[in-house]
Amino acid sequence: MIPHAKPAVGVIGLGAMGLGVARSLLRAGYPTLGCDLRPEVLRSFEREGGIPCPAPGAMGSRCQVVITLVVNEAQTDEALFGPGGAVPALTPGSVVVSSATVSPGYSRDLGRRLSEHSLLMIDAPVSGGAVRAAEGKLTLMTSGPAEAYAKCEEVLGSIAARVYHLGDQHGMGSQVKMINQLLAGVHIAAMSEALALGIREGVDLKVLYEVITHSAGNSWMFENRAPHVIEGDYTSLSAVDIFVKDLGLVLDTARSSKFPLPLSSAAHQMFMMASAAGHGREDDSAVIKIFPGIKLPSSVG
Repeated sequence: MIPHAKPAVGVIGLGAMGLGVARSLLRAGYPTLGCDLRPEVLRSFEREGGIPCPAPGAMGSRCQVVITLVVNEAQTDEALFGPGGAVPALTPGSVVVSSATVSPGYSRDLGRRLSEHSLLMIDAPVSGGAVRAAEGKLTLMTSGPAEAYAKCEEVLGSIAARVYHLGDQHGMGSQVKMINQLLAGVHIAAMSEALALGIREGVDLKVLYEVITHSAGNSWMFENRAPHVIEGDYTSLSAVDIFVKDLGLVLDTARSSKFPLPLSSAAHQMFMMASAAGHGREDDSAVIKIFPGIKLPSSVG
């Protein structure tokens, strides 16, 4: 018996995360279309076996599943509903996997709007960073109707080591991702404060890193981000401005229910200070640059 051909999958946004997802799909044997604003990225993707698309609408009629891996709500709207957007070109019954970090309310509304075009949606924000995206080992926090899962379960399994089903209502995946981002942002801010104090007190940062990563004070973010500071390399994998946005979403959601988040508020202010000082597009570990009177390690590159 000849096996059924795998469906074509479109990835909108070939940044650090999106490109890793697209490559994982190619490895899994999916015809993979990629859309990005940067022509050089599309050319590189084509050389790897992908199908470049200059606009989301160009992939719509060719894909049964489209994954949006853009930065925020505005970019998601533009990719789906803007000029040249994917939605008008998608075949009824196709699935949009919404993977940008957005508010739960936006996700619920997006699901409703897509249903008006006879399209299905999985609310599927991702976690794991660029390395795990490239390995096909992301964590997906998902929610949506069973019909949508039935059409893209294998696609999700090709890009993630863990796919959590959090319910059939859109927005539940985004709620959990929002809480994850609360912790991630606070942990990065705490890491930067700890390293800054270490520098001020004359501690060898490489020794400090070795000790902390084998002690109770360790966190995934400390272990992953502290080397950026130690090496003086702030090449952006996840930018300062990402946490200005994400912690802003956390605080807006909590504010609507009058729930206090003192640590999130302090961390948000730290990222805001770093962005205002001109570091918004640098790696999120550059939040350490807000601390006065310390000499940071410089890049050896």
